[in-house]
Order: sequence, then structure tokens, then C-alpha cells
Amino acid sequence: MLLQPIHHLVALEQMKASDEAIAMLTCYDASFAKISAAAGVDVLLVGDSLGMVLKGAENTLDVTMPDMIYHTKCVAAGAPNTIIIADMPFGSYEYSYQDALQNAQQLIAAGAHIVKLEAGGEMINTARYLVERGIPVCAHLGFTPQSVQQLGGYKIQGRTDETAQKITQDAIKMSQAGVSLVLLEMVPASLAKHITDSIPTPTIGIGAGVDCSGQVLVLQDLLGIYTGVAHKKPSEYKAPRFAKNFLRENGSIQQAIVDYVQAVKNRTFPALEHSY
Repeated sequence: MLLQPIHHLVALEQMKASDEAIAMLTCYDASFAKISAAAGVDVLLVGDSLGMVLKGAENTLDVTMPDMIYHTKCVAAGAPNTIIIADMPFGSYEYSYQDALQNAQQLIAAGAHIVKLEAGGEMINTARYLVERGIPVCAHLGFTPQSVQQLGGYKIQGRTDETAQKITQDAIKMSQAGVSLVLLEMVPASLAKHITDSIPTPTIGIGAGVDCSGQVLVLQDLLGIYTGVAHKKPSEYKAPRFAKNFLRENGSIQQAIVDYVQAVKNRTFPALEHSY
């Protein structure tokens, strides 16, 4: 039986309070969801990264609501007792509060317990609107893939005092708005630690150092099997700094995921070479 969302949110808050690291993994289907849950993964993220990983695109911008609903249902079927976060895809929440609410409700109905939206600024009001209407939210700050064209590519965020202060203030305001999690992507480890220490909301890092409340990786990065855009040669792809191939050290996918969970819990991952 599915746990009620409130129980999931309390569990995440308790993990931060007890300094137990949260192990999150991006997943898109029932088979890997089942394996990941059995390996001890705390949270499964149905990411719009499926645009690149599954569809072979350059970025996440062509992922649709039907895509996200379908894959959320698949993951929920495979891991019915695991916390599930679903990304709100590009164009599903930026234009009006009503659109955001309707689309978020569809993802919750598909099996998600939390929806994730990108950016601070004006999106803080959108996050608050959803939370006030019973939709748990994860705020995604730092490098936000849906804004890749505006950001000028895949670049580290928060390196200057001005941008670091903006990310910090967005995190504080998102926390005050009642979000359940703040995901920090590709920001300096020192900034991520400062934010984590400054808000009661749990933080999840990816390329943000070891001091976040938890970590997330894309499953295909953990297994070392993602080789970039479909039309390019695998040899042209360079894995991001924050990725680690756990399968290389193991004889099975199951053990690779177990080792990832243990490394997150022991705070041996990410190491310095995976951080900025």
C-alpha cells in the first residue's frame, strides 16, 4: 500500500534532523525502480533528463507532460513504497498558477509524492501556490537544465558573490514557501554547505559537494552507460565531473546501486573529485 505523502515528508525531515544522508536516484521504469528500492534507495526521481537519456536529445526541453506521466506511472508500479519525485517539464508550470496546479495534480495522480520545478525568482510564488493547495514541491536551484540556453550551456552556477547570494536567497525563500526539498545542481561545495546549514529544508546535491542532506545521480551515470546525444559517437562524450561509475567496481547492477547508497550514507560520495 502506498504511504500517505505526509509520511514521506516527515521521513525526509527526520533524516535531515538525524543527519542521515538521503540517497536519491533518477529512474524511468518499473524494473530499475524495483531494483533500486530493494537496494535501499530512499527517493526515486523521475527526471526530465529522460529527454537526453532515453530519447537521445541534446537537452530536456522537448519532454512533455504525457512523457512524465507515463514514466511516473512506470516507476510507481515498480516501487510502490518508495518516495517518488516527478519533474514538471518545460512549459508545464511557467505560464499560470492554474496550469501548474493542474499539471502537478496529474503527476501526483500518476504516483508521484512530490513534484519538482526549476528556478527561483517568480517560481517561488508558484511553489507557494502549489504547497498551499496540498502539492509537495522540490525546488531545483543552481544549474537548471530547462534554462540551459539562457545560462549559455552546462556551466557551474554561484561562483560570484552576486550569483551565490541569489541562489542562497532563492533557497531561503523556497524553504519559507514550504517546499519539501531543495535540489542544488552544479554549485560550489562551500555554497551548498552554507545553504544546507541556513535552511531547515533538506537539500539534495548533484555536483554540489558532500555536505548536502543527500545526493542524487542519474542511474545511467551510476552505471556508466550513458554516452551522450544519440546522433554523436560515444567517444565524443565526456561524463560530467559529478558522475561516478559504480558498476565498474562491481559484478552486478544491484550491487552497484547498493554501493552507491552506502557511499551516500557514509558520505564518501561525492569525493572532492566529484565536486566543484
